[in-house]
Amino acid sequence: MNAAWGGKCGKTRIALNIGAGHMTTENIRRKKAFTVSFATKDTVVISDYFGVESGKNADKIAKSGVHVRKSAFVDASVIEEYPVTLECRLAELQELDGEARVVGEVVNMSADSTVLDENGKIDAGKLQPVSYDAVAKKYRLVGEIVGNAFSDGKALK
Repeated sequence: MNAAWGGKCGKTRIALNIGAGHMTTENIRRKKAFTVSFATKDTVVISDYFGVESGKNADKIAKSGVHVRKSAFVDASVIEEYPVTLECRLAELQELDGEARVVGEVVNMSADSTVLDENGKIDAGKLQPVSYDAVAKKYRLVGEIVGNAFSDGKALK
């Protein structure tokens, strides 16, 4: 799945906001599972395509030329071109005003070795994730470190 709006929701869950009438939402309702991959600088064109074309109108997998395999952990597909994928079991689905809030329990995370540091952790510099800028309607590269989480604010205590 490709989603512009989402984030961490507790220790082992993610929350996404997607259109209630989308084919993706229908698949999640039916399968009770989904995968989420992180758009990167290298995958921005296919990521944008997945967002602008409806699966109801086109075979997006064939058109984009990506390679898909079945997840070993949930009843959903993994797109091999994305270096990081979260494999999730549906925990909750709420609908309001034509939108669906999807909460998934992450049961596995797969990461290509090319985006890992020497300790086996994901290196954002190697991953080169992008974020959607809704004001400018652009994709922005996430990168520069500007502070230390849960540490820098202690200076004001």
